[in-house]
Amino acid sequence: MKTIIAIIFTISFTSLSFGQDTAIDSTRRTATIQHKIVGKQVQFSPNAPTLNQIAGAPKAFYTNYWEFGDGTYSKENNPTKTYKKTGEYEVRLWATNNYDTGKPPTTRPKKIRIDNADNTHQDQASMDNAIDLQRNREPMPEEEIVVIFKYKNTKDYTTNGKLFLFYNETKYSDANFKITDTRTHNGETPIENDNLVYTSKPENKAYYASAETKSLRTYITPQDSTEKQNLPLTLADAKANYKNSSQLSFSNMQPNEERNVFYTLKTTPEMLKDTSAIISVRGVYIPDDNYDNHNVKDMEMEIVTSHDPNKMSSNATYLNYRLVRFKKPKFKIRFQNNGEGPANTIRLETDIPDMFDKTSIKVLDMYPKVKICPKYEVEYSCLDTTYTKKQAIFTFKNIYLPGSEQKNVKEYDSTKGFVKYQIKFGKDFHKQKTKSRTAIIFDKNDPIITNYSTTRFLPGISIGAKAGYNMFTDLDNSKSYFVGATVSPYKSYKWYWQVELLNSLHNYDGQSNFTNTFIPETATGFAYWERKTTNTTFENIDWEIPVLARYNVNNYIGLGAGLQGMFSISEKNETTTTRAYYEDQEGTLAVPNIEPTTTTSSEKNSFTNFRTGFLVEATAGFARIGPSIGARYVFNFKENYNYMQFYAIWKF
Repeated sequence: MKTIIAIIFTISFTSLSFGQDTAIDSTRRTATIQHKIVGKQVQFSPNAPTLNQIAGAPKAFYTNYWEFGDGTYSKENNPTKTYKKTGEYEVRLWATNNYDTGKPPTTRPKKIRIDNADNTHQDQASMDNAIDLQRNREPMPEEEIVVIFKYKNTKDYTTNGKLFLFYNETKYSDANFKITDTRTHNGETPIENDNLVYTSKPENKAYYASAETKSLRTYITPQDSTEKQNLPLTLADAKANYKNSSQLSFSNMQPNEERNVFYTLKTTPEMLKDTSAIISVRGVYIPDDNYDNHNVKDMEMEIVTSHDPNKMSSNATYLNYRLVRFKKPKFKIRFQNNGEGPANTIRLETDIPDMFDKTSIKVLDMYPKVKICPKYEVEYSCLDTTYTKKQAIFTFKNIYLPGSEQKNVKEYDSTKGFVKYQIKFGKDFHKQKTKSRTAIIFDKNDPIITNYSTTRFLPGISIGAKAGYNMFTDLDNSKSYFVGATVSPYKSYKWYWQVELLNSLHNYDGQSNFTNTFIPETATGFAYWERKTTNTTFENIDWEIPVLARYNVNNYIGLGAGLQGMFSISEKNETTTTRAYYEDQEGTLAVPNIEPTTTTSSEKNSFTNFRTGFLVEATAGFARIGPSIGARYVFNFKENYNYMQFYAIWKF
């Protein structure tokens, strides 16, 4: 009986341990869908759990995103829908908790039956361009978002074409998303391959490539919805910048028809956790299979850990310091008016780290869309930019931004705004992390402080060439020259690690030894002394492997300390033994008729004499990159092997 119980327990435990990818959150909140049919209209409303207010934040609230099961959607909290056909539809709801401490609630899809449809109803046109990408909320680690791929037939004839959604940027080592569901409502079908066939004649300078081509130059440029040429280059560029894609084909699309494809993207556990980072997805819309004309749209998203509409983010979270001199990092400040009335003035007081040149700020985009203010006072709506010693201040003047608690405001996106700007680096800046945030002031209300937006530099690799002389004061006739290489982070600001491999040629003399031996009277008829003298010389090829922590005091002086291992990869020692004969022990008188004798022997060994030690050093010159000279003292833990090292080094 005990054996049976043990087997059952083992099977149960194994099922619990390996039957699930992730643990289920048993306390996860849920929201439900409620609907009411009034004539030919369906009124929807959410039944959401109570919000848990973040202390000190504006009043918590929900924003809702709905899919009605027929290819349409709404971002209204309580939408009204008119269906064109009778039948059964699966309605979905995603509720997002703003300024709330918990996770977004989950909602199960709800099937509803429509018996009283209106086949004359026409949904209001919503697209000004041929392609658009939207999302229901910002991505949060281990949560899901919905990406809406909107496309429109702007031709005057019926078309068949393709849709590409690219995601998971190659600049991040781990995948940020995986597509868990694709919802199509107009017969879109997956593409097995993306071989390109079309009839338009290419220009001489066009680049063509198959789906497998990876040698094209990667162009990282802002993408918009304007019509483009050279489809192969666009796809090759997208594949160079994104790891994954979804590919669909569509057919029989009528002129001016608008369609939507809905993707559910689940963020992965490995998702980038930097909440000031901007990540993106890219859509490519090919309206007609017969031609290479196409449209491209990038959608940028900010990673969040809680849904706070007031946020600062940047595409410069990780930068290559070698290539950064002429780059212009971009920053984006998002805000939302959560008041009961409209805001007429919005002031954004933004920290500008010292490494950036405030006067180089260029506003790239904004909402509300306004003109840049002139230097004199005006009555129309505009955006003004002023500077203090540490800040740039963006001020929206004479605007109308409705509040989320304002009566008759149905679309919460209309209560949001942003400023997107780029900025150059200053003339002299160091490789150090920066932090900046924004104080958002609506009219005369108290400031709302955003998160910190950080800028970090990738470590990079600096290879150094090093050569010098080792001076062993405790060894006789020592000569030691070395060459080697160093590896360290590129142009580090203060503290950093450095690893070296040094190859030295070392010659020195060992200690001389002599012994006196008394030889009694022999056949020669007299007694004498034999003196035996032994001299050893060493010719070594040594490898030194120092690992040290270094500190740059300034641009010209550096200090370091660390540990070192050293061994001889080749050791040759030659021993010379001389025997001389004397009448007395002091060697004052040679013995006649007995000549001195000399013998020589040699020995070779490999990988011997492993020695360890502690080192300290100082350098002067160009401490971060370029040439410098230095002096190092090594305290070997083996007796009589301390030495001083003088060297020159050039870091690249």
